[in-house]
Amino acid sequence: MLAIIGGTGLTQLTNLKITHRQVMRTPYGEPSGPVTFGTINQHEVMFLARHGYGHTIPPHEVNYRANLWALRDQGAKRIIAATSVGGIRADLIPGTLVVPDQIIDYTYGRDFTYFDGKDRPVTHIDFTRPYNEQMRQQILAAVNRAGEACVDGGVHAVTQGPRLETAAEVNRLERDGADMVGMTGMPEASLAKELGLAYATIAVVVNSAAGRGDSRDRVPLETIGVVMSPAMERVRNILEHAVEQDGD
Repeated sequence: MLAIIGGTGLTQLTNLKITHRQVMRTPYGEPSGPVTFGTINQHEVMFLARHGYGHTIPPHEVNYRANLWALRDQGAKRIIAATSVGGIRADLIPGTLVVPDQIIDYTYGRDFTYFDGKDRPVTHIDFTRPYNEQMRQQILAAVNRAGEACVDGGVHAVTQGPRLETAAEVNRLERDGADMVGMTGMPEASLAKELGLAYATIAVVVNSAAGRGDSRDRVPLETIGVVMSPAMERVRNILEHAVEQDGD
């Protein structure tokens, strides 16, 4: 079954016909909220709001391990995650949708693996390609079917938050090769890989990163919502088409 993780601006799917919600307990604590089950155009999906359904959980306090565990426990095999980012690369202006293909992790202090504890053997995962390519291609195909536009590929830098970055930090991210910056892509992607889940992301550029474009002197936080609302409608349209082409 396909699971959708909603980020900022996507705490619900208006095209989801809800059948029930399941409160979950996991070995890693409670997820961000109940897992919502339902159908989109008669296709079964499950949905989880990463920041809670009232958007009360900041990026560094999300229980990523519990979220991914709960979705897998309920039968998810594939995950499409939505996340909001700031655009570093010049063409990634606010309102742009991106399906990234690489990650640079700058987070710290988060519970980032299931393979910890002295009673467990050292376990490594191959993270060369952090996103599942089949899922990326499924999203890109859905973009075309939905008549939308997006950028194929890009390097997603993930910072700790909850504050935004300084202009100097963004300069460093750019030198490192990052095209966009957000706060929630890790350890979500690597945890999904540890659990064997096919995971990919739709990134929504909601602002220019600090020191770029109209954020040259300050990030205009008051305009983010104006950009985010129509962009998330486009994401919902894409998800609807992605569900239609999803297998069991």
